[in-house]
Amino acid sequence: WGVEKIKFIGVIASPEGISALHKKHPDVHIHLAAIDRELNEHGYILPGLGDAGDRQFGTA
Repeated sequence: WGVEKIKFIGVIASPEGISALHKKHPDVHIHLAAIDRELNEHGYILPGLGDAGDRQFGTA
């Protein structure tokens, strides 16, 4: 495809997600509006986003 530079632009992420993305794609530049502190045992971002899919589709 000839793509030389990729940027990831997101609203919110956890340190675990950032680390996983960077580990798989170290050449991708990551830009985020916010970084929350961690994921809980269910994989929800803490301290408060919860299940982003539930919020997006109004089921939370």
